[in-house]
Amino acid sequence: MKYKIEKNTVQETLILPLYSRKLCTELYPNLYRDETAVRLIDEIDYDFSEAEKNSRSLMQRFGALEVAMRQNDLAWEVRNYLKTHPSAAVVNLGCGLDNTGRACDNGSCKIYNLDFPDVIALRQQLLPAGEREQNIPCDLKDPAWVDKIDAAGGAVFFASGVFYYFLTEQVRALVQGMANAFPGGVLVFDAANRTAVKMIAKTWLRTAKIKDVGAYFAVSDAERELSPWDSRLQVSSKGYMLGYNDLKDPSVSGFFRFLAKVGDNGMKMQIVKIGFGGKP
Repeated sequence: MKYKIEKNTVQETLILPLYSRKLCTELYPNLYRDETAVRLIDEIDYDFSEAEKNSRSLMQRFGALEVAMRQNDLAWEVRNYLKTHPSAAVVNLGCGLDNTGRACDNGSCKIYNLDFPDVIALRQQLLPAGEREQNIPCDLKDPAWVDKIDAAGGAVFFASGVFYYFLTEQVRALVQGMANAFPGGVLVFDAANRTAVKMIAKTWLRTAKIKDVGAYFAVSDAERELSPWDSRLQVSSKGYMLGYNDLKDPSVSGFFRFLAKVGDNGMKMQIVKIGFGGKP
């Protein structure tokens, strides 16, 4: 049985990142593998013809490489945290149909996938929670979800392509609340500068009918801009195209490596890591 997804629904917004992860797997097999995305595309009843047509364009293929690098970077940070906190909570904020938590499973961590109720309803059908895993319907801006996370063994949170939809004040409130609730925990997420966020707004954010792009979360110098939010925060960042991988793979052209440098340096595309002071 295939799960039908209608046009112009919240669930439809999950299709593009899912298709991008499938495309990454096909285009850059040495760099990235997401067998779950490949499987789910086959299980979903949706007209993919436009996505398939777009996937032939140069910039769409570079966009797929961006997705691959971002997911790899976040997974690297999750696995790194689990080395010293093997029974930690691994929390995917705004999970959509992403399976990074399960891909990082070390056999003893606890996995939480958080998103809006209608997204979680679809996820429960396509990716029902496994052992030590929970799919939690919630609004990340409502702190009620915090009480549902068992962080006795530590906690590592990650958000992929999520905070571009948040006002700066909303991200600050979320981070401060997490610092209160999860001392010793870590949050990792992707961010970019104002120029890049405006470019994103022309495409990804158009469906959200966002007018005042300037109020939305953007970062150029993470340590300088975010550290003043709270004295307990330890903030660092790396470029997300080349900060974790040199991209010297035959599947990546020299032109794409050039664009990656522009992304990291000119657009400040980065993975931000925030440690919450104190012990779990």
